[in-house]
Amino acid sequence: MKRMKGGDDGSNSSSSSSPPEVCKKVRTSKEPEAEVASESPDSNWARLPQELLLHIFQYLPLLDRAYASQVCRGWNQAFHMPELWRCFEFELNQPASSYLKATHPDLIKQIIKRHSNHLQYVSFKVDSSTESAEAACDILSQLVNCSLKTLGLISTARPSFMEVPKSHFISALTVVFVNSKSLSSLKIDDTPVDDPSLKVLVANNSDTLKLLKMSSCPHVSPAGILCVADQCHGLRELALNYHLLSDELLLALSSEKHVHLEHLRIDVVSENPGQHFHTIKKSSWDAMVRHSPKFNLVMYFFLYEDEFGPFFIEEIPVTHLYFGRSVSKEVLGRVGLHCPRLVELVVCANGLRPLDEELIRIAKHCTQLSAIGLGECEVSCSAFVEFVKMCGRRLSQLSIMEEVLIPDHKYTLDEIHWEVSKHLGRVWFPDMMPTW
Repeated sequence: MKRMKGGDDGSNSSSSSSPPEVCKKVRTSKEPEAEVASESPDSNWARLPQELLLHIFQYLPLLDRAYASQVCRGWNQAFHMPELWRCFEFELNQPASSYLKATHPDLIKQIIKRHSNHLQYVSFKVDSSTESAEAACDILSQLVNCSLKTLGLISTARPSFMEVPKSHFISALTVVFVNSKSLSSLKIDDTPVDDPSLKVLVANNSDTLKLLKMSSCPHVSPAGILCVADQCHGLRELALNYHLLSDELLLALSSEKHVHLEHLRIDVVSENPGQHFHTIKKSSWDAMVRHSPKFNLVMYFFLYEDEFGPFFIEEIPVTHLYFGRSVSKEVLGRVGLHCPRLVELVVCANGLRPLDEELIRIAKHCTQLSAIGLGECEVSCSAFVEFVKMCGRRLSQLSIMEEVLIPDHKYTLDEIHWEVSKHLGRVWFPDMMPTW
């Protein structure tokens, strides 16, 4: 067949098309303009700079990123750029028991084979199944050529990692601790980590560790966490259960060698009704405040009412306080007297006895309070207005369920939002319980 005139001009723009498709193309009088437009750098996606492709790929889910890598050679090269694999989250779920998406096994194999030495900021998100947690351990044990800076093990539901054989978990975690050398952030809540593995962590990463979150780790003892505090002088954030907190730990965190602590989170959880809790000396808390005067002490309480005996008897430098179970009027009264640094208070439940006096006391003594949330409690409208008036405009967050406020001789529910808004300097309404 005789070739049409001008066929050579369009050969470059159709190089990626198959021969049959090229033969079927019908040329029109406007073809030269179309060819010029297709060769324009602004419209040719294959010519996008690698830096721009990298930026786009970072916003794509992993599977979409993998599909995009098959478009052309340039996009495939961008897919394998080391910068794209420094931060990665493995999502491991069992399709039969979880609605969450999962990282495809073939992609995981490719990541381990080609990009394990590029990984620096890694997290594992697993469901409640033991299979998913074991898969995470298998991947961890293969990261022998990488030097992680952050590692997070996240269970969307219990038991997950706690059901994995302890030896399997510790072996996998040790691989990371030994090979990383520059680990700065470690989140291992609800895992069977133990004292010997923490010693390995300290031996290899003591100069770089800045953040450690390990709540609900039953195999760690107070001596184990004390070893971390004694050696990791750059530790700035720490989260743990109350049973690991000790006077010795606070004094270690307050030593001259240690940097100023920024955040200390303590989970006070009762596993069985009537559980006994030890007391921390006021002098130990005072040492912490002297050493780190701006540190945030966040405490989550999940106790039964008769278990609060050791708490809030003396002054405590708590800044953020959350009560997840019912708390008595007496305990809230002690909070008002002994928590002068309190910034945020959340009470999920109290009962049917009004908290008028307790709120007024908190407003009077907790002069830094800027956020409060009340759930299943009762407060008279007059006392609540007085509380807001005393706190003033420093209350940046005020979350109060409408059912909490009890109308009295001064204010009705229709009137209270005007009075509260006046003292806050902004429009405010109580929260409404949704009806489905």
